[in-house]
Amino acid sequence: MSDPAWQAWAQQLATGIVLVDARLRLRWLNPALVEELELGVRHPLGQPLTLLFADGDEAAARAARVLAAQRPAQWRAVSLAAASGREIRADIALQPFDGGLLLEVHVLAEPLAASSPLSATLRGFAHEVKNPLAGLRGAAQLLQRRVDNDDLQALAGMIIDEADRLGALANRLLHHDGAARLGPVNIHQLLERLADLLQAESAPPQWRHDYDPSVPDLRGDADRLHQLLLNLARNALEAGARTLTLRTRVEHGVRLGERMLRTALRLELIDDGAGIPAGLRDSLFEPLVSGRADGTGLGLALSREIAREHGGELRGASRPGETVFTLYLPLERMHEH
Repeated sequence: MSDPAWQAWAQQLATGIVLVDARLRLRWLNPALVEELELGVRHPLGQPLTLLFADGDEAAARAARVLAAQRPAQWRAVSLAAASGREIRADIALQPFDGGLLLEVHVLAEPLAASSPLSATLRGFAHEVKNPLAGLRGAAQLLQRRVDNDDLQALAGMIIDEADRLGALANRLLHHDGAARLGPVNIHQLLERLADLLQAESAPPQWRHDYDPSVPDLRGDADRLHQLLLNLARNALEAGARTLTLRTRVEHGVRLGERMLRTALRLELIDDGAGIPAGLRDSLFEPLVSGRADGTGLGLALSREIAREHGGELRGASRPGETVFTLYLPLERMHEH
């Protein structure tokens, strides 16, 4: 590309960027799109734009019309073709640029099965957190070596462990082994681990546990489910919650959309924080929606993706003084696999 500053900026985006020349040949793709399309060592530069689309001829004809008109255009739910043959649905914004066209590719999230890779939202998040995680881990290691107090060393060790867990999770999302790693998960052990972690906060919340001892192990990815629970708990604390209640129950005949679960875990995280702003309740789980000026709006969107990846669902409800996030997860999966 002719503008190194522009290219450096586009390389950092989780959104796919493509530049084609006047003959609709590929001049440049950013790393996010190269990864999404699984191009790997294939060198697409100089190839026709048709390479990227499931119906390449139609895409080329439409792109030619945009180029001739010299006006921006929006394509909805277009099918891209990954190198492996997998089709990817995306919305694409096109605009004339530097004698050719610039395409901004927004991959659409799809319903996720337990064996499917997570969506571009999660992979984009994983890409963004890797560098700060490395710095966090390095600082914790330095502290652990310099302090003599056993409690402080233990806290530094907890930071290192969490950084390693998140780093491993990010690596799995960013590479082709991004599918969930399913195994038996004791949900009560995950909840106790969550409570122990948040006790290290400067002002830890009060915890109330209301566990159903009959809840069996479920089949899931423990690290991802831990991240889901951590996101919910941190949201509650950031909303001013002082008390968190964790409740588990076994339910039968749970309807999730068009599906009926014979047996499901119902896990509720209840807090006494400020609650969900009325204007956000309909869009609560959308990416980049946040009730805080400094919020990223990713936590709840990612949490719902993880729930759906496990065949479950995450719901939220709020009234003054009480916010309840309810997680449903199938329990029959342990017996079906």
